[in-house]
Amino acid sequence: MYAFIVFIHVLSAILSIGPFFVLFPILNRMKLQNREVLDSYLEVFQAAIRIVKHAGHVLVGSGILLMWQGNWPWSTSWVIMTIVVMVSSIVFLARAFKPNIRLYRNEMIDLQTLIQKLRRSVWMYILLLLIMLWFMVAKPNLW
Repeated sequence: MYAFIVFIHVLSAILSIGPFFVLFPILNRMKLQNREVLDSYLEVFQAAIRIVKHAGHVLVGSGILLMWQGNWPWSTSWVIMTIVVMVSSIVFLARAFKPNIRLYRNEMIDLQTLIQKLRRSVWMYILLLLIMLWFMVAKPNLW
């Protein structure tokens, strides 16, 4: 059962970061599109975020099961740091994408500003997830 949970955990980790790499070509194409095509790109963008969000739920659940099955203490430094980065990424995900898309749709920011904010947010989120991934794989003893 442990191997199956590890498989689910790894698969959900892939699904929680993978869709963001697809967003870079979409961001590049958004510059030159009319409003109708742009709206469809924004829908794809939001769908990718939904996939990442739900994969994150599975990632957390399987991570808790792995902690329980693997007898890792919750006070281990890499576990604490993984949780800190995970909470940061959840807060970041909630504030980085949907509010900016909403601002654009309400015509409070222009397209170039939206693209810049989304691109920066994608990179920052990828960085957060890579840091979390490093903690989970390397399991560094920080203290």
